[in-house]
Amino acid sequence: MRKKVDSRVRIMVEQNVLRNQRSLFVVVGDNGKDQVTNLHYLLSKITTKKPSVLWCYKKDLGFSSNRRKRGRNIKKAIKQGKYDTATDDPFELFLSSTDIRFCYYRDSESILGKTYDMCVLSDFEALTPNLLCRTMETVSGGGIVMVMLRTMSSLKQLYSTVMDAHSKFRGEDHDTVEPRFNERFILSLADCRNCLVVDDELNVLPVSQATLGSISETSSSENVDQAELATANDEAERDALVGELDPDSTLSKVVKLAKTCDQAKAVMSFGQVITSQNMGQVVSLTAARGRGKSASLGMAIALAITQGYSNVFVTAPSPENLTTLFEFVLKTFESLGYAEHQDYSLVQQQTGSEEDGSDSRARLETGGGGHRGVNKPLVRINVYKTHRQTIQYVSPADSKYISQGELLVIDEAAAIPLPVVKGLFGTGQHITLMSSTVQGYEGTGRALSLKLIAELRKQQKGSRNDPNGKHLTELSLETPIRYASGDGLEAWLGRLLCLDATSPPTLRNLDGLPMPEQCELYLVNRDTLFSYHKASEVFLRNMQSLFVSSHYKNSPNDLLLMSDAPKHHVFALLPPLSKSQGRLPEVLVSIQV
Repeated sequence: MRKKVDSRVRIMVEQNVLRNQRSLFVVVGDNGKDQVTNLHYLLSKITTKKPSVLWCYKKDLGFSSNRRKRGRNIKKAIKQGKYDTATDDPFELFLSSTDIRFCYYRDSESILGKTYDMCVLSDFEALTPNLLCRTMETVSGGGIVMVMLRTMSSLKQLYSTVMDAHSKFRGEDHDTVEPRFNERFILSLADCRNCLVVDDELNVLPVSQATLGSISETSSSENVDQAELATANDEAERDALVGELDPDSTLSKVVKLAKTCDQAKAVMSFGQVITSQNMGQVVSLTAARGRGKSASLGMAIALAITQGYSNVFVTAPSPENLTTLFEFVLKTFESLGYAEHQDYSLVQQQTGSEEDGSDSRARLETGGGGHRGVNKPLVRINVYKTHRQTIQYVSPADSKYISQGELLVIDEAAAIPLPVVKGLFGTGQHITLMSSTVQGYEGTGRALSLKLIAELRKQQKGSRNDPNGKHLTELSLETPIRYASGDGLEAWLGRLLCLDATSPPTLRNLDGLPMPEQCELYLVNRDTLFSYHKASEVFLRNMQSLFVSSHYKNSPNDLLLMSDAPKHHVFALLPPLSKSQGRLPEVLVSIQV
């Protein structure tokens, strides 16, 4: 039986397509997969294209992702009289006619750098904060994210759901896990813009007040017009930058690949440093996730090859982290007229190689055009258009190989231990390009920006007249690439996972630091800390910012550990308190044990 869908569902998707922002649907019910078809159809009608889908799950989809196997199962169901054409036919048609990437949660690293129009997250109990970031980040502006929940009489039942991650927290002495994170997750949905909680028939549930309050029966165009104007202004500014360059120059052709004005400026700055060939320069690029840091580095590397650089070394926590970087090296090569096999060849890491500390450059195999191995990361590009040039991945621990390089590129420096990054800087005279995530799940990089960058600034002040000194240039990217600025899902994830807690809190209410003997150490009640009360959220953010700014690598999963692990306790060192204070105390030190 056909049923009219709530108009608020359509209006929210339409508005977000026009704004280039993402929509989140939390679907409650065992038949939620049937609404994947309907929302995909709705999105295809609004965007007039066939949206691509990423479907993530733990083990069992409930149907086969293999087309031939599904055909055999359908024939078997027909013979047994169990095939319902009213419900099974539309879903089978959707599966057979749609570009769907099925992905186990355990393989989710393989989707980094990929972009989809729709993301379906099944098996809620398998989700972690890291997985939420990793999967939602792949969805482009105007796209849809669906989180599937089983049938329940109240969302409060989700508070007590046992998550797969809890198995790691249990021990002989601590068998009970309090799922505080789930409760905070559900409560936070009320403040998530561009989110609707629906049942498995797309009936809207009265949960997402922030979205329901902004949706009227007739779509308002004011915010849409503002978003379109901001996008148009950014594109015009980017085009103006490109127009100032010689249209026949290599730099102009490379900068044209930039998606935002921010990125165009960064690539131009990289280009100026590279063309100067003044060894010893350091360029630091910082940004939140999804701003195009890796792509900018990839364009800069290709530009360096055109400038005659023979030895370019690239380092990152692992070769898998360089997927986007190498992708944009190749895209830039294509725009400059380079042809694979004729002008360059690709080399991939061998399957099954172990990180045993041996020479990371030896574990390689040559790629061959369309026969390159699936999921094998690129680790070297050999270029021979004018002379032999090499773009080579080197493990951060193998810094001894970098001394002969002319250009060193460090991608995701935030996820590399600070002493190792420092060691990379002392490996000879070369130009260094470095990127770091200041918000995101790879690591927030505050130790990098607070300590290493501060040290480089100090060195620069003391060696302005020294030609061999380090000369630092600092760049940042603000504009998102996949979706528009002000995206509701990005803001919600940032609050939920404290991704924006990257700087230690300012001690506004203290004239100076009190003496240690005046301070008191308190055990923090985690039920209160993760209750999603307004005051608790401020206190949690202050505590998390101290953790982030004092450690080189932080992960959103740390928040799950802090909230749910029964063996863990959280302490806060507070200044002297007054009963009549009437405000939150300043957090001087936060401790998790």
